[in-house]
This record gives sequence, structure tokens and C-alpha cells, in this order.
Amino acid sequence: MYSTLLHFQYHEDWNIVILTFFAFSCGGARNTHIKTGDFLALDLGGTNFRVLLVRVSSNGKQKVEMENQIYAIPENIMRGSGTELFDHIAECLANFLEKLGIKDKKLPLGFTFSFPCQQTKLDESFLVSWTKGSKASGVEGRDVVGLLRKAIKKRGDFDIDIVAVINDTVGTMMTCGYDDHHCEIGLIVGTGTNACYMEEMRHLELVDGDEGRMCVNMEWGAFGDDGALDDIRTEFDREIDAGSLNPGKQLFEKMISGMYLGELVRLILVKMAKDGLLFQGHTTPDLLTTGHFQTSFVSAMENKKSGLVSAEQVLRGLGLDPSPEDCVATQRVCQIVSTRAAHLCAATLAAVLRQIRDNKAAERLRTTVGVDGSVYKNHPQFARRLNKMVRLLVPDCDVRFLRSEDGSGKGAAMVTAVAHRLAKQHAERQRILNTLRLSRDQLLEVKKRMEEEMNRGLAKKTHATATVKMLPTFVRSTPDGTERGDFLALDLGGTNFRVLLVRVRSGKRRSVEMHNKIYTIPQDITQGTGEELFDHIVHCIADFLEYMGMKGASLPLGFTFSFPCHQTRLDQGILIKWTKGFKASGCEGEDVAALLKDAIHRSEEFDLDVVAVVNDTVGTMMTCGYEDPQCEVGLIVGTGTNTCYMEEMSNVELVDGDEGRMCVNMEWGAFGDRGELDDLCTEFDRAVDDQSTYPGKQRYEKMISGMYLGEIVRNVLLDFTAKGLLFRGKLSERLKTRGIFETKFLSQIESDRLALRQVRSILQHLGLTSSTCDDSILVKEVCSVVSKRAAQLCGAGLSAVVDKIRLNRGLEKLSITVGVDGTLYKLHPHFATIMRETLRDLTPNCEVTLIQSEDGSGKGAALITAVACRLRDAGK
Repeated sequence: MYSTLLHFQYHEDWNIVILTFFAFSCGGARNTHIKTGDFLALDLGGTNFRVLLVRVSSNGKQKVEMENQIYAIPENIMRGSGTELFDHIAECLANFLEKLGIKDKKLPLGFTFSFPCQQTKLDESFLVSWTKGSKASGVEGRDVVGLLRKAIKKRGDFDIDIVAVINDTVGTMMTCGYDDHHCEIGLIVGTGTNACYMEEMRHLELVDGDEGRMCVNMEWGAFGDDGALDDIRTEFDREIDAGSLNPGKQLFEKMISGMYLGELVRLILVKMAKDGLLFQGHTTPDLLTTGHFQTSFVSAMENKKSGLVSAEQVLRGLGLDPSPEDCVATQRVCQIVSTRAAHLCAATLAAVLRQIRDNKAAERLRTTVGVDGSVYKNHPQFARRLNKMVRLLVPDCDVRFLRSEDGSGKGAAMVTAVAHRLAKQHAERQRILNTLRLSRDQLLEVKKRMEEEMNRGLAKKTHATATVKMLPTFVRSTPDGTERGDFLALDLGGTNFRVLLVRVRSGKRRSVEMHNKIYTIPQDITQGTGEELFDHIVHCIADFLEYMGMKGASLPLGFTFSFPCHQTRLDQGILIKWTKGFKASGCEGEDVAALLKDAIHRSEEFDLDVVAVVNDTVGTMMTCGYEDPQCEVGLIVGTGTNTCYMEEMSNVELVDGDEGRMCVNMEWGAFGDRGELDDLCTEFDRAVDDQSTYPGKQRYEKMISGMYLGEIVRNVLLDFTAKGLLFRGKLSERLKTRGIFETKFLSQIESDRLALRQVRSILQHLGLTSSTCDDSILVKEVCSVVSKRAAQLCGAGLSAVVDKIRLNRGLEKLSITVGVDGTLYKLHPHFATIMRETLRDLTPNCEVTLIQSEDGSGKGAALITAVACRLRDAGK
């Protein structure tokens, strides 16, 4: 089954244009699911062209019926202007549609255009150069599909949908492949010559993907243009080339194809006559005239029964009076010329067969070559000579030659039928993905709504109903360099947490030395009671102190607690609600510092002075602020997401006083809980929310953070599969499992260094063992769309924060630093870049520097504790 993507490559070493047709599978067209209906095909490859109507019907078994009409292109048009050429084609097309009574229908059309073209997609084809004697001006370098569309539009009496443009070799392979699924080569030997074959994707370095195969249109007529055939080209070949419309080009074609075989024979006869070897040394004006010895004469003279009679008739028709010996000699010249053509064609075809055999690492290759073209079909000996020489050159290949009786037009219609179905599927996929794509206007609206909610959270009157709570942290001072001492820090924000010993040294060589250990919290404890949770935390602290050789020590402690808390002082934090999957009972509405102290007292192993309860965003801001004094914003994008920043005290209505600034913990993950994001939420967001621990809560966080992105992707993949748009409509049981598509898969899949083969291995891990290269491409696109939206939403929210700081201070321009932490920001290959671009676009008056917090928020908690101890000691 074939898809709708074409790629182009120009190989300068060979002067061969290579066109590749992206294939879903390695099989031929027999297994291709073709959409039923009526399809048009236009087959243009010489001075005649065909228009076809192909009807595909299915009554248990697929049936293909065709009606066609051949039209001539007058020589003055073929060598005139491109406008005249395409106007003539459009007129013939209109005539055909009117004759069949279907002029009022808009049917899909496949365009077989058998000249070297540059393609980047299926319905666009830029002519590289005319061949086969065609020379219409103003076409080379232009899109032939666009020219045809323009000609049709100019008429205005009918309309068609040009879905695909392909080469005649591809059409021939498709036509023959419909009947023989072993067909993987298409060959044309007619007015011109060319071949295509199924190449392994891993060998096509300029095309994404390394699995499956792709049809490569060789354009082998240009073989030899770099001098590769100079040692076997004769004076007659050089004379033909010099007199052609494109000297130095298509040299292989000029030794093989029907456009030149007759002329080669004529030149040899003229030379022999002038040398006194034929016709008693006589020539005639007709014999000396280019083009008067046609290739059809060669075919007629090589007929076993009537060849000599035909030779005499042809020669007399040229004004000669041949002897019987002259007729025999002329027939022999024809045999030599056509045999050389067949053997040259066989030699190049043998190279293709060896390539396919080597690709498959097969001892013997069984394959079929679909063949079309007037020389192969009409010459009485050409096919036999070609077939015999191929078998001699590649005895380890069992080759069947299958004539394309229906021509490449049927193949074009088949490609069109498949492409039409795939285009509809692609449009449906993009329609769904577009619901996850955000415009600049939408992002500006997010920024505006975030600003409104920030103001509501700061104001005493509206704070209770605001979704962005803007919680005062009572952190009002940053380190001044005089802090010193040993401090413990506890960093709790997910199912893993850290205990740290932070040694702060002041003076000229001020430094922060850290030791830490990571502990896990089992799920049954996160969902159990508050006592169990804090007892577990204290047990881990005791283990850490023993590990550090400080058992029983009493140290000041900073508690990074990354859940929404209400604070009235620095050493108190009343939990508003659990997030990130925590559900320990008896904690909401309680002071977490007191709960920790109670657990310490129960353990009776040590005592600690809980000096500060801080949010991880505040810890991140303080950590980065220790290195960069301009850092006044802290951002976390990991399992969850949140932000803090330094707000003017005059705006913080929940705290008395209006002098100086205070760090405000926004708790922006709840933005949208009042419906502010409903117009941006998709069915996938709603599904993730419905299945979450807290439906209807943390809506902004559920569109951004690492805990949910993989689940959004999983729901998109489920929807695509259910609609038959992915994995051939076959759903794995593992993919139905909630949480199975981890967010780390997004980072891996979107890695620029990761090949599609590795993407497929991730899908196979999810039970999608029959996924294809195309499935991998689509999954990568889904991941990209979901993560890009997350980064843009985060950037839009952050733009509201930095712009508010700028306006607070009455500045035209603001230079500020944002300290960032979190696995999603750090590990995703594109998240940081997209967020930075969004921020720059939405806040042109703010110069924002983003720096990563390498030491995490635990160090920040210790620094806040150190500052608090310094201020407390100074007060004493």
C-alpha cells in the first residue's frame, strides 16, 4: 500500500534525477486498499497522451474498469509555449469529460508526467528538463501541476482535483503490481527509457525514516552524461547527440530508446553508402534527411518472416534501388543496433536486480519487472534479447517480465485512488491535531487572562474566588553573602524526595557545599494517612543523618513543600489541597511544619528547628538568585508546574505593609479551574481530567506538566486508532492502560538524534508490534504537537508574569532573569526553545534570561533558612 509523499534527490555524480515514492509496505499493489469510486488519469510522455476514466468498484472482490481516449499533441505545440501546451491538454480533457457526460463532476485525477521532475510532495512537480524531443518553452523549472490547474481554471467550464503526479515507470510498476505482488521494478523502453524500483529506506539518506521501502524513479536516461559511457559510444552516437535538442544530455537514452534507434540505423547506412559498402555508393535526399528512417522500420525489418521484404520496401521508399545484398546488410545493421540497445538495457537492469537481491541478502531473488513502451512491445526481437541477457548477467535472479497491457495511466489512477483515501485520512488527522495547535492570538488571550487572575489573587476582595491564589511566602530578602553555617533541607514535591545537608560559607570565597540523598515514597503512603506520610519522611531524615555521621544532631531546617499552602509566616504552611497524585488524609487545612515537628517528636531520635516552609519555585528562585542577582522569578516545569516572583508589597493585599517586595507563590497550576481555559481544552484534555485524582482541578497544569503530557498523547493515539487513522486500526491492550505512555517517551521520540527505527521500538514496547514507519512518523507528530502546546502555554503564562513586573516598576524595558527547574524543561529536547520563543514574541519589551537551577530547590530552601537565621540572630 502506498502513501502520498514524494521526495526528490539530484545525484550530481551520475547526473541522474532520483524521485522517490514513499511506500507503506514492501508488497506490491495487490494488497493495496483502493478507495472505490471514479478516478481520472492523464498520461503524458510524448507527442500523444491519454485521458482515462478508471472505475473502481467492490462487490466482495475489487474490480477495475477503464475508458480512455488518445489525443495527439501537434509538433508546433510540443515545441511552442508551455501555455499553449497546457491549454491544449485542458481542451482535450474537457472534450473527454463532455463525451462521457461527467463534466459537472469534480473527480480526483492522477497525472502521469514522464519527464525528469523535482518533487517534494505528491501533487507538485517541477520540470527539471524536457526529454524525448519535447521543448515547450516556459515550463522547465515550473510546477507542471500548477500549469495544468491554471489552464483548467482559465477555461472555467469544469474542475478536477489533481491529487497525484507520478512518472510512467511508477505507474507501470503499480499497474503490473496490481496483478503480481512480486512486481517491484517498473521499466519503460519506448520513445524514451527509464526504470524505477523498490529501494530500502535505510539507503535513502536524504529522506526521513529507515524502515520499509520506497520506490525510486531512476531517470536512467541521463546515465553517461558524466562520461561514464564514453568508451562505448560510437561516432554515430556522438552525431545523434550533436544534432539533438539537448546535446550532452540523456546519452544512455539516445543509445536505447525508440526516438533514436531509427536515426542510428540511418547514420550507419549513410556512412556505409558513402564508403561504397551499400547501394553502390549512392545516397538519396530522403536517406540524408534526419528522421526519415523511423524506429518502426527497424522493427519491421527484423520480422523473421517478412523482414527482407520490408527492408526492400523501406529502402525503395527512401528513393534507393537496393540489391538483395543491400537488404540483408540493412537488416543486419538493424539487428546490431537493436541488439546493442537491448543488451545495454539488460546490463543496467541487472545492476538494479543485484541491488535488490543484496538488499534482501537473498541467495536467489524472485521478482517481477513490469514493462511498457513501444520498443519493448512492438519490436519482434527486443524483449527476447533483453530477457535472455538479463538471465545471463544475473543467473541468481528468477525474473518474470510482465507487460503492462493497460499502460501507466491505470497505475496513475490507482495511485490517485490510494492517495485520495490517504489524503482524506491525513485531513482528518490534521483536523484533530489542529484542536491542539494554538495561534498567536490565542496565546495573547492566555496571557491576558493570566494577568487578570493574578490581580484577582492578589486582591483581598477577590482572592477567595481566584484560581491563581498568589500566596505570600514571607520571603522578602535574598542572600547578602554573610550567611554561614550548616543547614538541613527537605525537598518534597513528588513521589521522590531529597534530604540535604547544605554548608554555607561566607567571606571572599563564599561557597555552598551540598550532600544529599534521594528517597522514595511508596504509593500506599501517598494515599494513606498524614501520620504515615510524615513518619516515613522523618525515618528517611534519621537515615540521612546517620549516613552523614550526624546522628542526633540538631540543625535549622528549610522545608521545600511543593504543594499549595497558605502562609502567615515563614515557618508555617497550611496545606490548601494536595496535587500531583498525593491524597494523604488529615493534612489539608493543617500546618505541614507542625505535622513534621510532631513526627520528629514521635520518633524521639533527633530534634530539628523548622525555620522556613517554602515552595519549590521559591527555592529555585533563591538558588539561581545566589548566582544572578537579577533572578526574581522561579519556574518549575516537571511533574507539575508553578511559578513565583517578587511582587510589590503595595499589591499584596493579604499582608500588611506596602514597603519593599515579597515573593509570591502563584500556584498557577489551578489557572483554568474557573473555566478560563475551556475554549482551549480539547476532548483529550477532558478525558485526562476526568480520569485524574482531582477532576476539574489544576487544569493549566494538566495541559503543561510532565505528569499529564504522556496521557494526553495516549488519548490522541487511542482516538486515531479507533478511527482507523493509525496502527491500521488495531489497538494494543497495553495502550489502553492509563499512564502507560510516559512523558519520558515524548522526550525520547522527539529527540532529533533518534531514528524512526528506535521510535518504533518504543511503540513495540507498548505492544504495538505491527506498527510501521509511517505510524512512527505520525506518533512523533502527535508528541510534537502536544509538547509544543505545553511549552507555548507555559511561555504565555510566564509572559504575563514578567510584563506585570515591568508595569509594576513603570519601566519601558525590563531586564530580568528566570530560574527554572523541572525534568520536562531540562530533558525535553525542544520545550525550552519553544517556551523561550513564545516568551520573546509575547513580551517584546522584556529581555528575559532563563537559567537552569542545577542544584534543585533544596539548596534554595537551605539558603532561605540561612537568611532567616541571619535575620533572626540580628534581631536578637
